[in-house]
Amino acid sequence: MSKLTLGSHPYLLGFEQLERLLERSAKSGNEGYPPFNIEQTSDHSYRITLAVAGFMEEDLAITLEDRQLVIRGRQGDDAEGRIFLHRGIATRQFQRSFVLAEGVEVGEAVMENGLLHVDLTRAEPERVVQRINIRSS
Repeated sequence: MSKLTLGSHPYLLGFEQLERLLERSAKSGNEGYPPFNIEQTSDHSYRITLAVAGFMEEDLAITLEDRQLVIRGRQGDDAEGRIFLHRGIATRQFQRSFVLAEGVEVGEAVMENGLLHVDLTRAEPERVVQRINIRSS
């Protein structure tokens, strides 16, 4: 018995890319840092909020790579010349990836009180009805 996938189902034509997106999102990791929220702000818009306390704007990079929103953070180590009796606040880097559907556009990114907000909008797709003429041979 063969494994039934989206690409091999007889009634789902052209969904191979969706299957690849699902595989890619599963591989992106489930690391818990930094914590984040995803909220629906309207019928066609979303907001991703990451808790990035301690990061400055220049420590963060947001890129869109092949329908994948990638947010990276890298802090420099400013501990040179300082003597810590206890160091509980680590300077660590992170990478968070979010796979975006076709038609989802990245809007603005705002840093506010240690939170990074990234706004997304989804365009309403046009409903297209097309009549296909049948040609006789």
